[in-house]
Amino acid sequence: MKNFAPWIPVSICLVLTRILVTESRIPTTLEGPFPPVTRRFDPSLRRGSDDLPMNHPRLKKNVTSNFPEQIALAISSPTSMWVSWVTGDAQIGSNVKPLDPSKVASEVWCGKKSGKYTKLQRGVSTVYNQLYPFEGLLNYTSGIIHHVRLDGLEPGTKYFYKCGDSSFPAMSEEHSFETLPIPSPNAYPSRIAVIGDLGLTSNTTTTIDHLIQNDPSMILMVGDLSYANQYLTTGGKGAPCFSCAFPDAPIRETYQPRWDGWGRFMEPLTSRVPMMVIEGNHEIEPQVSGITFQSYVTRFAVPSKESDSGSNFYYSFDAGGVHLIMLGAYVDYNATGAQYAWLKKDLRKVDRTVTPWLVAAWHPPWYNSYSSHYQEFECMRQEMEALLYQYGVDIVFTGHVHAYERMNRVFNYTLDPCGPVYITVGDGGNIEKVDVEHADDPGKCPSAGDNIPEIGGVCHINFSSGPAKGQFCWNEQPEWSAFRESSFGHGILEVVNSTYALWTWHRNQDIYEEDSHGDQIYIVRQPELCFSTLSSSVNHTLPTTLSPVSHCHSMVHSLALPFLGVFSLLMSLCVIVH
Repeated sequence: MKNFAPWIPVSICLVLTRILVTESRIPTTLEGPFPPVTRRFDPSLRRGSDDLPMNHPRLKKNVTSNFPEQIALAISSPTSMWVSWVTGDAQIGSNVKPLDPSKVASEVWCGKKSGKYTKLQRGVSTVYNQLYPFEGLLNYTSGIIHHVRLDGLEPGTKYFYKCGDSSFPAMSEEHSFETLPIPSPNAYPSRIAVIGDLGLTSNTTTTIDHLIQNDPSMILMVGDLSYANQYLTTGGKGAPCFSCAFPDAPIRETYQPRWDGWGRFMEPLTSRVPMMVIEGNHEIEPQVSGITFQSYVTRFAVPSKESDSGSNFYYSFDAGGVHLIMLGAYVDYNATGAQYAWLKKDLRKVDRTVTPWLVAAWHPPWYNSYSSHYQEFECMRQEMEALLYQYGVDIVFTGHVHAYERMNRVFNYTLDPCGPVYITVGDGGNIEKVDVEHADDPGKCPSAGDNIPEIGGVCHINFSSGPAKGQFCWNEQPEWSAFRESSFGHGILEVVNSTYALWTWHRNQDIYEEDSHGDQIYIVRQPELCFSTLSSSVNHTLPTTLSPVSHCHSMVHSLALPFLGVFSLLMSLCVIVH
């Protein structure tokens, strides 16, 4: 009987593909490139909403003294997890006195059973200041920010934990989390949520509530988190233009209590699901002496040491069979710099037989057909794109543009079946409203002097070939732009196996519709095609033979794709039976 075992999953797949399929069809990237599609903004919808006030129930402080709040998780490694929280009271005013971190311990108690904690680990704590020694502007000093690294965890295991200081006692309520699977081509996070440009508005609330319903196992936050620098400190409402509201301000003040409100707002999600962040332009927050990014680098734990980057601005980590690279657009990205050298080293270490999927994320998009931020980070693209292409990056997630856009596979503005799928999800719901104008709309092409990055150079170009030859903007939706829509929302990536991943973008206005979405596609890797065409200097190790699962996988693609539900069922059964 064992001689027939390899054909069992194939037989089951063939039988299942003969089932009458009645569900909606989901396209795959194998069918691309797709003709560009634009879903125009519905003028009956509001383009934005006001910031939530600081006394909103989801932003208010609900603990006292040294009890933990703003609890958040972050992946350290497949067997370790960062736990972060804040204790004590932040201060804002002309005269502030920092708290003493040594007065409160940083402890995490955890175990596999509720109420039974077999592990105690201690960490570090600190405070930060945001100082504006100018008349009329307010200084800030934070509560005590704690970071503890839980080591020695088992992959794919649920843990219960409390954090705080047991000597007071001042411990949190019990929370739980589940570690991600160990790096393997056969194990993946169930759902990776992707959000960007979130803020703290009514639209933000809708986004996060919808995301929680989708039950992610981890979160990619691609920059622009709290929008503390867009909060008008004297009026309590959002200001879309700080320089307009404060024309005489000597420095751009940020209202740091918004960070505390954001941490409380996110805690119901981040206390049980790890969130991996990368900086955006709203995290720059300049203060005296040229200090920047103080809130970002102090509040968030990231695996910088674990990935040998030594920087909170760029790092990498594994989530099952996915290797994720988080890049910094607001630090040096030039080919002669430290980030580029680290990126090259990190890419060389990736073993695609262990982590087949290679996903990258940063804040501002390289490929963007909206007027907003059009070609803003062309310099970064010119420096780094060839390296990411050389090593076969599969998907790139960005934000910055407050709308949604998914690209056809592209490299150097040319359709390429081996280029990454670039996806912009800067549509979390912030105060700056949704972007609705496209660079190819009549009269909406920015001038070459527009869209200057806050950090970095300007490398705007005119296109050298195709429908936009000799022009700065296209006269129609670019061929590399597959789908775009001006709506708030979030995305979910579900990796099925080493070849297929289902990407779904959920619009906020569809929240109450079952299984609703604005865009959905299977992203399909083609290592047998692309690795052979990429640079021979890249050491990509590939299996020499196809397993029964791979044979089954190929048959299902040819016979059953791409039908919603049935395809996922077939893939799952193929793997389970094998």
